[in-house]
Amino acid sequence: MVKYRRKSGSGGWVPAVIAVVAIVAVGAYVAWRATQPNANAGPTPASSAATAASAPAPASAASIRHPIAQAEVPASASTAPLPALGDSDASVSSALYAMGGEGLKGVLLPQQVVGRIVATVDALPRHALGSSFILPLRTPRGAFRSGETQGILTADTHNAERYAPYMAIVQHADPKALVSWYVHSYPLFQQAYRELGYPKGYFNDRLIAAIDDMLVAPEPAQPPALQLVQGRYLYVDPTLESLSVGQKLMLRLGAVNEAQFKAKLHAIRALLTAHPSSTMPLH
Repeated sequence: MVKYRRKSGSGGWVPAVIAVVAIVAVGAYVAWRATQPNANAGPTPASSAATAASAPAPASAASIRHPIAQAEVPASASTAPLPALGDSDASVSSALYAMGGEGLKGVLLPQQVVGRIVATVDALPRHALGSSFILPLRTPRGAFRSGETQGILTADTHNAERYAPYMAIVQHADPKALVSWYVHSYPLFQQAYRELGYPKGYFNDRLIAAIDDMLVAPEPAQPPALQLVQGRYLYVDPTLESLSVGQKLMLRLGAVNEAQFKAKLHAIRALLTAHPSSTMPLH
């Protein structure tokens, strides 16, 4: 006998986005965060997000691993002047709408877009997000459902239907167009990263680290067992529960969506670095 439970996600939580992968990562974090029904937190400015967990060491010019100049972009890539970071919301939102399709218009929060994306990318390889108010997208409609079979609680397979609009955005996104736009807009992302609290940091390195971390997320053959603790769903397996924010969000998507998302991330990473994805885990 299967018993189903429904829990509503907090309307204050919004999905995360991975900077240049802003469109691509939509479905993933939405899936994970929506399973935390009582995760209410007060507003935290994006600039303070770095204090939520231990910060990576600042990067010097000599320690940059993935200079943005190595990314593959077409010769016809835009050279139009960029707006100031504080005035970039309109142009950034417009560009993301063009690449993500009409579905993105209903979920993107069009304020402080670059700053939110940067803060989210910085948080993905950590074990705690910090605050939902750094995130740039709205939650999916409906309630997260869990099913219990023979005393084992797991995510209901029908949850994937809630993420369909977000996965449509993932599928619509063209990696070449996305990377070309990101490279052109990179000064905005680099400035936002410095303002986040890394005056000597290099944002593109952090982005690649976040992508690499998600690419090595486990792919369980069966939906992992869950337990409801103080209104939050946790993995019974301590190894899974100890995964990073980014790796947990991949698991929450479900096997089919995770595979599609990873394929898109592989393509984007290859363009950003001019060589195939690393399979080394993040430490």
